[in-house]
Amino acid sequence: MTRVCRLDLSAVVWRKSSYSNQEGGECVEVADGFPVVPVRDSKVPNGPVLMVSPDAWVSFIAFASRSDVHPEV
Repeated sequence: MTRVCRLDLSAVVWRKSSYSNQEGGECVEVADGFPVVPVRDSKVPNGPVLMVSPDAWVSFIAFASRSDVHPEV
């Protein structure tokens, strides 16, 4: 059985990574204050929103911040 989570995101304040440049770059944005983590592409603000569990988001951030994944950082 699949559960569908419908959240009202019309008044959400989205935030980008502190590593994002002023032009926006190729970033994802997230919103706080939900039981799941809403994630969207900053270049397509009216596009789809991916909902991920807090545990999955923490794992993603840990992986993305590893120096062996992005050695130039």
